[in-house]
Amino acid sequence: MKCVICEQGKTHPGEATVTLHRDNSTIILKDVPAENCENCGEYYLSEDIAEPVLARAEEAVKSGAEVEIPRFAA
Repeated sequence: MKCVICEQGKTHPGEATVTLHRDNSTIILKDVPAENCENCGEYYLSEDIAEPVLARAEEAVKSGAEVEIPRFAA
């Protein structure tokens, strides 16, 4: 697909590091399957991947984590 951010590059399958912030928590998930723009590096998550990413972040926030850096495991 064409990147909607830079409008120049095309995306290709790869991995991304996803950083999420809420209140006093920062959750960084490494090795998340994503489509990455070859030009600007922007990444896109499919709905099937976004759901567990957000669920994992929600768990970390509820547990009171200030910073958590796990590897993604679907």
